[in-house]
Amino acid sequence: MTKNILILLVSFLQIGLFSIGGGYATIPLIQEQVVDFYHWLTLQEFSDIITISQMTPGPLAVNTSTFVGIRIAGILGAIVATLGCILSGFILSILLYRFFRKHKDIDSLSNILKGLRSTSVGLIAASASTIVLIAFFDSPLLNVKAARFNITAIIVFTISLFSLRKYKMNPILIIILTGIVGLFFYQ
Repeated sequence: MTKNILILLVSFLQIGLFSIGGGYATIPLIQEQVVDFYHWLTLQEFSDIITISQMTPGPLAVNTSTFVGIRIAGILGAIVATLGCILSGFILSILLYRFFRKHKDIDSLSNILKGLRSTSVGLIAASASTIVLIAFFDSPLLNVKAARFNITAIIVFTISLFSLRKYKMNPILIIILTGIVGLFFYQ
């Protein structure tokens, strides 16, 4: 148990340190640690945690860290993972603020930020594609022969997207309604 706590702390300190681009860009970092490297969670369990983290108040990376910590080592794990995720980002933010304030007129810094912005979009797209593949095909990889096409997920996604974009429907209402749909169609 103590070893997992220390590993959780170090893992989430690293995640927090490299969380460039915000919550969605952090998902591949967390996935690499908890699914791919330590095998604490399956990809399906991780996808479920991401879904729950999006529905609960607060930043996605912090919520995900908390839920992963609880799953791995209970309440203490949640505290350690959350602190690890927040602490390095907090310290880095203060240092970067001071640095950019002092050197705000240097053009090369602006170019670095443009590169980081592009990377953030790529990380977010990678996370989104993994979640979409799991939801629609029950697999993180697009393998047409092995994949099981989930028509219910496609329909719920399409109606939700259409309701949000076309009718500007309240996202909370959509979450509630799709939860009810899930209760009846995913048994």
